[in-house]
Amino acid sequence: MSNLDIILQQFFNGLILGSFYSLVALGYSMVYGIIKLLNFAHGDIYMVGAFTGFALLSVVSGVLGDGWGGIVVSMILAMIAVGFLGVLIQRVAYRPMLNAPRLSILITALAVSIILYNAAMVLTHGEFKAFTVGLGYDGVQLGDVFVTYTQMVLVSATAALMLILHLFISKTMYGKAMRAISIDQDACRLMGIDVNRVIAVTFFIGSALAAAAGVMAGVYYGRIEFSMGFLIGLKAFTAAVIGGIGSIPGAMLGGIVLGMLESFGTQIAFVGTAWKDVFAFGILILLLVFKPTGLLGRTEIERM
Repeated sequence: MSNLDIILQQFFNGLILGSFYSLVALGYSMVYGIIKLLNFAHGDIYMVGAFTGFALLSVVSGVLGDGWGGIVVSMILAMIAVGFLGVLIQRVAYRPMLNAPRLSILITALAVSIILYNAAMVLTHGEFKAFTVGLGYDGVQLGDVFVTYTQMVLVSATAALMLILHLFISKTMYGKAMRAISIDQDACRLMGIDVNRVIAVTFFIGSALAAAAGVMAGVYYGRIEFSMGFLIGLKAFTAAVIGGIGSIPGAMLGGIVLGMLESFGTQIAFVGTAWKDVFAFGILILLLVFKPTGLLGRTEIERM
């Protein structure tokens, strides 16, 4: 392969990887923007979404098949189911802790993560599950670069979900309420906004997007496991920090940037695939040193 072919191939690889990071990072940024919580259980929500989509696909495939029809229906149903799971977690674990010290609610988030992780391990007996779909390996050949139709559809679906989220945040009353609550919750309560309901909607959307990413990852990689949420949770958090934690456009940008950095980083001498995680987190450390607010983050000024 020529240098141009390698660049194109790594670009497409980085784009699909960054798409998964972006969808999960959006949940981190939305929740942090609303209640200033680093929801470290979000990676495990992604894992639950993958298993939920897997279970639903095994049911609907008998009617719709295991092609795009069955995948889309199972993904939508998984998004709804896991969205309500996110609302349940927020209502039971996080809502009573909103006025507690930040460390307390952070420890609660870690506890929720451990519960989801171990529950999935017990239910699956710690085994890998083959996420079998009937999509084939057809695609487009661009010189020595091959891009499958599956990759194109997954990236297009991610872009569509991000566009829908952008329109929801910018055009709907709930979206405007989310932006207002992120600035001043007390003032929003005085204006008659149901803050708890808006927070629940935020958790629903963030969890649904993570579930969509989980199903897409299952379709793309062909297998799922109970521990799949740990590393991508850290990577998505990294993406959110790179873009600017609390910024929705920043989460989208950060995910793509991280995916590209990982993909192209494997081509650097002495990095390779074995060191790509070290490379990604090294970039995070450098960013926090030189630009702590991220690419699109804003410096917050506290008035005493």
